[in-house]
Amino acid sequence: MKTKALAAVTALALLPLSTPPASAAPRIDWKPCATEYAPTLECASLRVGGPFTIALAKLPATDSARRVGSLLTNPGGPGGSGVTVLEYGGRGFALDKPEMAEVRQRFDVIGFDPRGVGASTPAVTCGPTLHDPSIGRFPRNRAEYDRFIEHNRASGQDCLDRTGPALSKVDTWNAADDVEAIRAALGEPKVNWLGVSYGSELGAVYAEKYPKRVRTMVLDGAIDHSLPTRKAILDEAVATESALKDFAQWCTTSDECALRGKDALAAYDALMATPGGVPAKELGRNVTAEEMAAGVYGGLILPEFWPGVAQGIAAATAEKPDASALAPYAQLDPTYGAYRAIGCHDFGPAFTSYAEARVMQGLVKTLAPHSWRYSEFWDITSGCAGWPVTPAYPPRPQKVRGAAPILVVGGEHDPATPLVWAKGLARNIEDSTLLVDAGYGHTGLLNSACVRTEEVKYLVSGVTPAPGKICR
Repeated sequence: MKTKALAAVTALALLPLSTPPASAAPRIDWKPCATEYAPTLECASLRVGGPFTIALAKLPATDSARRVGSLLTNPGGPGGSGVTVLEYGGRGFALDKPEMAEVRQRFDVIGFDPRGVGASTPAVTCGPTLHDPSIGRFPRNRAEYDRFIEHNRASGQDCLDRTGPALSKVDTWNAADDVEAIRAALGEPKVNWLGVSYGSELGAVYAEKYPKRVRTMVLDGAIDHSLPTRKAILDEAVATESALKDFAQWCTTSDECALRGKDALAAYDALMATPGGVPAKELGRNVTAEEMAAGVYGGLILPEFWPGVAQGIAAATAEKPDASALAPYAQLDPTYGAYRAIGCHDFGPAFTSYAEARVMQGLVKTLAPHSWRYSEFWDITSGCAGWPVTPAYPPRPQKVRGAAPILVVGGEHDPATPLVWAKGLARNIEDSTLLVDAGYGHTGLLNSACVRTEEVKYLVSGVTPAPGKICR
């Protein structure tokens, strides 16, 4: 991994790139679609391969005289909507932060909904039974396991019936071809890419398939597709456990923690052990321990959410408990179907028998004795056991060769995408550079001014940071 900080490379990175002939690809017909948060927003759609039409949004560069090009963005997921992020002014990409001002000035920021997602058509459509609180993801005996597998099979078949054959084509390997179609339709000879979390997965696949089409690419909160699914589960279980302990330690000294003066970890454990779950007024039912663990996880990913997590635990353990703040709203959202379908294509099940399930459960509980009830990879891959669609892009060795220097970013205290994944992905990409965020939370972009500064400098110049750079 070497930085190519040569004057000649810098000069080339700043030169305008030639545009291919207009006949090379269909053009995008942008229309105004202003929102309260994005008054200059433009929207369009693009027909790509097979039955898919991709929804697009654009925030035009504010300094057209110094425009570098288009910056394609992906907010993660799997199944995250880039269009929705731009409708809110790009806050999901920290575009409201001062360090990102030059991005807004010099790039047309492009968001899109990947195939099967959001406003793209056909969209993955599943029924409300995809998440059933009565079906635990840690079956305790063979009867529970058989019920669990049958639920996954039936809910997956329901998704297939509602979505149609397109459900078999929403994997990330195929989605990378849509990125290439977007690039061509934009008239850009090369891609600038800012992908966070699962956006690193899609970006890396694009670079593998179209290395010569990469100008700059940031892969922040990186995923290493070379890892076997079981190894990824265990890595993330360790990272989630560490994040929960970091939160509990923060609670011992922070005035913002509603649990200050108490043992926050013990309070969490007691909550998880509540027989029958805890009432959630907003849902009108009790939420289970697994559901509350998912709700806590959703708050652990960003330190700015930690006060809310503490308040949620305090409310759920109060004399008149209410666990509404810890409900698993992500699992109850209609977009959860795309999350599951894409994840099952890209990673598949973590186990194929009750015996394998018991072994994996034991390992997760050993590595994460407090937080074991929920981690994202366990949620994705356990839901793939019995799924009726064969994985199209399961983990395999990944190598990116011949691309311009790519910037990989990983966090030392990231509960969702452990630093070891970023290190692995950087090894898989020839001439990449790894930037380490020593802070807390998921992705450097959303949590570190230092990381944002380095990413913007790279996106503009094409020159990666010095090897070994750490943002503290």
